[in-house]
Amino acid sequence: MNFTTLCYIEKDGCYLMLHRTAKEKDANKDKWIGLGGKFEPGESPEECVLREVKEEAGVELTEYAFRGIVTFASDTWEDEYMCLFTATEYEGELSDCDEGELAWVEKERIPALNLWEGDRIFLRLLEERNEFFSLKLCYEGEALVSAVLDGTPLEF
Repeated sequence: MNFTTLCYIEKDGCYLMLHRTAKEKDANKDKWIGLGGKFEPGESPEECVLREVKEEAGVELTEYAFRGIVTFASDTWEDEYMCLFTATEYEGELSDCDEGELAWVEKERIPALNLWEGDRIFLRLLEERNEFFSLKLCYEGEALVSAVLDGTPLEF
């Protein structure tokens, strides 16, 4: 079981997105995602997201919120619990990322990007809901086969 974080930094109607292009052996190769990564031993979700954003974008989050937990179940990859964050304030200047290209993308343009199907669901939830949520996404290969929000199956 993997434990990870993912953060979407918001500014001027855009999210900071990472186009994962740098690593050949990358489950997210050519996908657009937020910033984040795996927990190190002893880290809390907040410590992990702060470290990962600093490593990937060179900035320190100063205003952020833990928005939900996403459980990924897959027949191909190890299962994962992902702590999902949004942020609205940071200090420092964005730096280059060794995992791909960082870009500010207008929220309405994000659905046209190469995203995981489940990411489309939780990105919509980030816009529609203020309360914390639990989302379970089940994949067969790269195909999303089921989604359950707060214990209730979703149509998608």
